[in-house]
Amino acid sequence: MELPQDFINKYQGILGNEAQPFFASFDETAISGFRTNPLKEQQVTFDEPIPDTPWGHYGKISGKSVEHVTGLVYSQEPAAQMVGQVASPKPGMKVLDLAAAPGGKTTHLLSYLNNTGLLISNEINTKRSKILAENIERFGARNVVVTNESAERLAKVFPNYFDLIVFDGPCSGEGMFRKDPDAMAYWHEDYPNELADLQKTILSEAITMLAPGGELVYSTCTWSPEENEDVVSWLLESFDYLELIPIRPINGMTDSELVPGTVRMYPHRFKGEGQFIAKFKNLRSQSGSPKTKNKKKTRASSLTKNQAELWNHFSNEHLAIDLAGSYETFGDHLYLLPAGLPDLSKIRIARNGLHLGTFKKKRFEPSFALGIALKPSEVVQNIEITIEQFLIYVSGNQVILNQNYPNGWYQIVVNGNGLGFAKVVGNQLKNYYPKGLRFQA
Repeated sequence: MELPQDFINKYQGILGNEAQPFFASFDETAISGFRTNPLKEQQVTFDEPIPDTPWGHYGKISGKSVEHVTGLVYSQEPAAQMVGQVASPKPGMKVLDLAAAPGGKTTHLLSYLNNTGLLISNEINTKRSKILAENIERFGARNVVVTNESAERLAKVFPNYFDLIVFDGPCSGEGMFRKDPDAMAYWHEDYPNELADLQKTILSEAITMLAPGGELVYSTCTWSPEENEDVVSWLLESFDYLELIPIRPINGMTDSELVPGTVRMYPHRFKGEGQFIAKFKNLRSQSGSPKTKNKKKTRASSLTKNQAELWNHFSNEHLAIDLAGSYETFGDHLYLLPAGLPDLSKIRIARNGLHLGTFKKKRFEPSFALGIALKPSEVVQNIEITIEQFLIYVSGNQVILNQNYPNGWYQIVVNGNGLGFAKVVGNQLKNYYPKGLRFQA
């Protein structure tokens, strides 16, 4: 790989004797990985687990496989997986993933939360926020809202709110050169400094959303000290109530010599691409936190009496569990939101919690999202289809079943995990797989 000369000169100075094996690693094949989803009921054993990780594996997964389509796996490069693992939120926490697309970190954080607490997954780019929402839907979490906002606007809604904030900042992307050589076209000698300034602007807003005692995980997919250790030093100097929490290096991570306690991942040392991670704790007490002038009202259920009756009729007949949270309608659509959210009416929403379904005339029609989020054991009626029937179904065609069933809604299950709801008439499984997701095997 032909690296920019300024890049070569820079890292010869930084790495010294390690520079040559570092440069040589760019001519090797990029490392791929994926995580399994603990929210899914039926798990699968995969080869090549990534050491010291709960769900990580080396290898590639086809986007047309049952495992991917049902949300059992999420493709994520091994070094990037370390960000969520360093964060490791505890169940019940209020978490913000500030720059979340396409969803690797968010889905990893959701794995730890296990449908408890809440997660705000934010992406400022509108197009990327839609991709983020789609990936979260397939993952099947129930406690996440996807926002499409700037950090400045979020800070007005969530002052001193989050127990954990994860910020994988916009960076020069040096750690992705091997995986995506086109990224080198954007790189120039001053690029890291430009991105570091942007990161500082965003972090200044992010800090105001951190609750007393909360933690901040800051990461980039680059090796530039300007965007990494220099930003860490700036944070510690600018916010004297932040304390650096040392990160234990695993799997070939390198403890930074510039700021001990922060870690780097180099492709000649770590089996993966490039990453930098630092972790902080907010030592400010509740009494020392900035006071907010206006308290935000919590959201109340907006269901009409008729809508509540239709939903209760469907849930009593088809669900084996009660779904905890706040119920809210947007037009004819019903959503389940995590409990305890402030008023979000002044910010842009890309996915307003879990879409439960749509109110039609005198009936409720369940959503695909609900059918993929629920475990088969949480649904009263489901039908397991074969791999052959799965391929027919995801192509948009109805499936002929081998027996007659009572007419009605069923959760479709393949390899033990949900694939949405569909209506059955006799031995015909009508196709409710979303048109935008359909594919030919």
